Amino acid sequence: MKELILYIHGKGGCAGESEHYKLLFPECEVIGLDYQTFTPWETGKEIRETVIKLNAKYDSIVLIVNSIGAYFSMNAGIDVMIRSAYFISPIVDMERLILNMMSWANVSDKELEEKGVIPTSFGEDLSWEYLCYVREHPVCWTVPTRILYGSRDNLTSYETISAFAETHGAELTVMEEGEHWFHTDEQMRFLDNWVMKGRQV
Repeated sequence: MKELILYIHGKGGCAGESEHYKLLFPECEVIGLDYQTFTPWETGKEIRETVIKLNAKYDSIVLIVNSIGAYFSMNAGIDVMIRSAYFISPIVDMERLILNMMSWANVSDKELEEKGVIPTSFGEDLSWEYLCYVREHPVCWTVPTRILYGSRDNLTSYETISAFAETHGAELTVMEEGEHWFHTDEQMRFLDNWVMKGRQV
């Protein structure tokens, strides 16, 4: 029995991204969850079922989550089974993000309710069912969490991320000129240093 690092990817990502973290946690088992669903009620269930199984095999579980993976994880009801978490560019206020996308697409609440689903020019389908779920299930998260945020994140504002960090007692690190997707050599070095600093606390 030992500690597990569980990586949960964002949209367009994959479980294979977990390989990156094996060098940062050489003494731990590191695995990625390749979830197959894309709504908070379905993916939250997938994550919860996986964590329940893994919790029986390991002394403790640490989460590393990316983007919407954070929102899905916070909807999974897994707090008591997670020792700590690293949130990378997390989606922490899904209602605000959906409302922003509705504004970009010039779609009102009434129109979305009437049509149910509305495709957009930027590739995201707006869903009334999804918005209602988000409103009816506010995020509850009690896990000690560190957050990495890029100042040029185009999905979450600094005001939103800082409010979440303050409300949840999370440690917030901002990379100036960092983007929502950490992928350049410089950004990945910053991310790796942030993880290592977190390990020393």
